[in-house]
Amino acid sequence: MKILLTTLHAKYSHASLALPCLAVYCQDLPEVELAIREWTVNEPREQILRLVMAEAADLVAFSCYIWNIEETLRIVSDLKKVSPHTRIVLGGPEVSFGIFDLMHDNLAIDFVIKGEGEETFRRLLETLAEAPPPLLQESLAEIDNLFFRDGSDTASGPLSRKNLGLDTLPSPFEAGLVDFSKPLLYYETSRGCPFSCAFCLSSVEGAVRTFSMERIKKDLLFLMNRGVAQIKLVDRTFNYNAGRADAIWEFILEHNRSSHFHFEISADLLTENNLKILARVPENTFRFEIGVQSSSASTLEQVGRTADLSRIFANVVRLGAETAIELHLDLVAGLPGENYTGFLNSLQAISGLKPGMIQIEPLKMLKGAPMRAIAVREGYAFSEFPPYTILRNPWLSFDDICRIETIGRLLDLFHKHGGFAAAFRLLQRRTPFSGILDQMARRAGNENLSSLSCRRVFELFARLAEPLPDPDFRATLHDALFFDYCRIEMPLMGKLPSFATGQQGNCSWPALRDLPDDLELPPDSRVKAFRHEFGCDYRIEQESGEPTVMTFVYVSGAGRGLQVLTA
Repeated sequence: MKILLTTLHAKYSHASLALPCLAVYCQDLPEVELAIREWTVNEPREQILRLVMAEAADLVAFSCYIWNIEETLRIVSDLKKVSPHTRIVLGGPEVSFGIFDLMHDNLAIDFVIKGEGEETFRRLLETLAEAPPPLLQESLAEIDNLFFRDGSDTASGPLSRKNLGLDTLPSPFEAGLVDFSKPLLYYETSRGCPFSCAFCLSSVEGAVRTFSMERIKKDLLFLMNRGVAQIKLVDRTFNYNAGRADAIWEFILEHNRSSHFHFEISADLLTENNLKILARVPENTFRFEIGVQSSSASTLEQVGRTADLSRIFANVVRLGAETAIELHLDLVAGLPGENYTGFLNSLQAISGLKPGMIQIEPLKMLKGAPMRAIAVREGYAFSEFPPYTILRNPWLSFDDICRIETIGRLLDLFHKHGGFAAAFRLLQRRTPFSGILDQMARRAGNENLSSLSCRRVFELFARLAEPLPDPDFRATLHDALFFDYCRIEMPLMGKLPSFATGQQGNCSWPALRDLPDDLELPPDSRVKAFRHEFGCDYRIEQESGEPTVMTFVYVSGAGRGLQVLTA
């Protein structure tokens, strides 16, 4: 029996963890051939269908999420029409709720697995391979958390909250089932979450379960020795147990070669010993994603989020001051009781912590999340289609939500292009950070903010920062903005950003021989340089008022990103 495990990612850089876990748990089944194929939602559906058909699988299993469910259902429908005898299985968070309606509306689906999938999927494959046809329906009905067709109806086996013993799951990495060619690899050391936030599906997954420390260290060592560039841990609250977090972080510090790690943590759970260990983490090694969600304690309380805000803020400040960890802070817009002014207050509060990135997401009403009951009670309106984004609530109008989405897109754009640190510092002397972004979002309106080049993003910033009635301040802002630009991209002769075209006479492109002798350049590098006189030295927090000539050296090479040095 040939089994195809597949999914549609949001981006090419992503590599599935769910599919290799299913495959490795079933790899010892006799007469079962397993294949994993991964595509993206951006690829033509007709091409994906052809590639699925080329596998000639007896059963095709799709891993389903909010970003791929609609495209997956289209492919499933076409696949069943082309190959009626191919069995189709769906699993994943997006199909674990409302299953009867899903199967009623999509007749091409043969099976749906609810919740954690490894054990149910294995039992399904065993049953399909072994059960005599007359007894198949009866045997399927004995499989926990499996939904299947029974004539024109949908039936299910027993619904169970029993979870897999994680150490019974062999390592998909050692089995060679994970795509190591991708730049980003997902890894889990635990499942479940200790918290019960109403807007998150982790709140219904049950208590936290962890792999043994022996297994975790074995996997991590394998990944680090292989030189995996980016390892994103999908644990919902990695540091739920401080001692466990200490042990894993210490192990990484001892054995890591060049991998970069992403963790989701709760900052209020950090201990003194955690912080002491984290102070030793080298630069460009750890990134922490910290879900603050709101700076309003009453709002967080209404969605069951247990958080000590004062401790979160204090520990984020310490992480910024005492460690080299990159900090990403998250806000969720649309929680109960928080209006647009309250959202701006939350944005201002976390911007004062000076994180490397602020991520803003309008609230999503995920299937199965307790937030849906709150939404009904409070009179929320949200899209019935994935990703189920809020449209309005008693505290936010549709226009408010659109403006918040624009602020989020602007922050993403600005972060992608260096953060605009010098320009923002100048603007914040006149207007709070949240006020700047509010004004920019209002001016941007419904403008298309996608597919912009680096130069266009900087020109957008300059335009959205207008109108500035003081011409001297406008000139200073453009000077600072040009400095930010030079730090990430080399200005080209005759193609300066529009706000800097008047500076052409102050620009030069020195040859390599004109660079400082003490400049240390990597071997086998391509080197270019640019020189300009700025109104002050923007490299320091409190800029000096004296004009400063700066040379930017742009170093690139095979297998390396662009490195920008200043002299």
